[in-house]
Amino acid sequence: MNKHAIILLFIGVLFVSGCYNARVTTGLTPSAQTIEVKWAHGFLAGLVPPSALNVAQDCPSGVAIVETKLSFLNLVANAITFGLYSPMEITVTCAASTADIPADAPFLTIDEAKEKDHEAIEAMVQDAIKFSSKNSTPVYLALGEF
Repeated sequence: MNKHAIILLFIGVLFVSGCYNARVTTGLTPSAQTIEVKWAHGFLAGLVPPSALNVAQDCPSGVAIVETKLSFLNLVANAITFGLYSPMEITVTCAASTADIPADAPFLTIDEAKEKDHEAIEAMVQDAIKFSSKNSTPVYLALGEF
């Protein structure tokens, strides 16, 4: 195989490889606040992943969506280093706070008397699941401290 064929093969593989994308949703209502890391540093073709993101301070209500992807430039950096350096793009969407929940949203509360009865809590969660499934809408549960 001559030199030009190898270069063309390499470029062809680069363009047909596509961009990797993974999305994880937690089921929480997403807010408009996002945290983006364009170059999260990974190594050895992803065997050594990027360090964990600590978003607890930025997302006090939790995380709704985490999305990882390889942009074209991430793929170029990966190809140039033959996979030794494998960066990725990470986007975290924070969950909406309870203040952001619509006023007309279904909301169930577990009262103090039921807090100690785990079977009653389980029954209430099952009722919320049935209601949500039947009406195709989220149901918000307010749980007391255990």
